[in-house]
Amino acid sequence: MISAYNRNQRLAPYVFLAPYFLLTSVFFLYPLAYATVLAFHQTNGPLSWKFVGTKNFSFVLGDPAFGKAVVNTVIYALFSIFLQLPLSLGLAMMLNARSDKLKSFFRLAIFAPNLVGPVFVGILFGVLFAPNIGLFNQLMHLTFGWLTSTNLGGNGEGFLQYQWLTNPRLVMPALIIVSLWLYVGFNMIYFLAALQGVDQTLVEAAKIDGAGPLDIFRAVTVPAIMPVITFVVVTATIGSFNLFELPYTLLQGFGPENSGITIIGYLFNWVQTGDLGTAAAIGWILTLMILVISLIQIRLSGATRKD
Repeated sequence: MISAYNRNQRLAPYVFLAPYFLLTSVFFLYPLAYATVLAFHQTNGPLSWKFVGTKNFSFVLGDPAFGKAVVNTVIYALFSIFLQLPLSLGLAMMLNARSDKLKSFFRLAIFAPNLVGPVFVGILFGVLFAPNIGLFNQLMHLTFGWLTSTNLGGNGEGFLQYQWLTNPRLVMPALIIVSLWLYVGFNMIYFLAALQGVDQTLVEAAKIDGAGPLDIFRAVTVPAIMPVITFVVVTATIGSFNLFELPYTLLQGFGPENSGITIIGYLFNWVQTGDLGTAAAIGWILTLMILVISLIQIRLSGATRKD
């Protein structure tokens, strides 16, 4: 016969795990199931439901506004991967090579912008990009004084009148510039931690064999930090496809002609209309896009490591 003590011992793990399962059910499993059901209904507020099958998905996929949001998001993601991450890796390599007391200072200074958050950064750069008084235009004018708004497609009133946030052709470049300032230091920390774990005996052996810096980087450093590269690329892609706060606060909306709208911004617009069914369908489409892209990136990185 099982004693009360043995029974309590068997139940103890489940008691300790109960808060986790409860929170997971309430904040993950239930919303996931609810969103799945919601995606197949047309809604007008929380109490008005009408089953429409897959019409929400077909409508979203055929909507030109969704296509524009996807294009903007993909452009931002590509710049995040092919411009932002190489800059982060380059800064990490520079800091990793330094051995002086200022190393910690530079590491903190480069990482610090990420501490303030995208909402504050969006508001701050909204002022910095302002015509005439904006620090960014002032700096560009002093640095490249030969540039004018005319030869960059402006209105001919001088470079300081350059409308970064109201010209549809300049909204995405402005957004990319802001994201570089905000996130380069964040990803640099990951790369710096990975570089500090590279086996220096392999580096010394490569030098003895006559390998140059580029050969060492390609044959020793990159394979050693490939897991971190994969992690950073995947997380940067997921972050890019979830972009919302930064453009919304920077542009006070999504810019002229929706030039700064992202997939999450497009979803937000449908939430505002009260059609939560279409918003849920957008969320599932976004989830599948992120899943497929992430699996492809992980697969490619695995093939690279084998090579």
